[in-house]
Amino acid sequence: MNMPYRLNRFVIADPGKCIGCRVCEIACAAVHEKEQTPLTVGNMQNPVQPRLYLVRSVQGSVPIQCRHCEDAPCAAACPVLAITQKEDVIFVDESLCVGCKTCMLACPFGALKLVPVFENGLPVEQNLPLHPESQHQGGSTAGEKEEYKQLHVASKCDRCSGLAEPACVANCPQQALKVIQPERHLTMRMHEAALSLAAVARKYAS
Repeated sequence: MNMPYRLNRFVIADPGKCIGCRVCEIACAAVHEKEQTPLTVGNMQNPVQPRLYLVRSVQGSVPIQCRHCEDAPCAAACPVLAITQKEDVIFVDESLCVGCKTCMLACPFGALKLVPVFENGLPVEQNLPLHPESQHQGGSTAGEKEEYKQLHVASKCDRCSGLAEPACVANCPQQALKVIQPERHLTMRMHEAALSLAAVARKYAS
């Protein structure tokens, strides 16, 4: 028996309500803190790294985040299959990510970023092989500096999977963010359109 197909849910913001306070970014970073579940930014060990990104312009401000596309371009472009879909959420497996930035180029919304990795407040470094010319020079100081580089991985909204409600939605003081379930949203818009058309019909019929 085939299960009914359901479009992926995603979080979207109303730019008419958003005041650019960045509470959504702080809440997002806090809930994804690996070492603990902090109540404030002050007791976070690692830098604040949200998975949604507030964009400001003269017209207003609005946070941008992953739409969990059905045929996700980021997942299709990832050469190491680090981006996959679980139920109706597009996930990044940081343990597989090689930091190639291909997903950043593929995303039409700019919802992915390459972020530095921290543990217990300290940067995580990856050991890179020395360039052959540096090795021939007997391991010069310049070559030794190139041997280590801070680890970076792709980061994006995971819709706070496992929580009853995404942290950004739950903490927005203006209720500017909401979870969209496409089928219900379409039904609501169709219902609104039907009522509007009915009102117009009654006006001309009277």
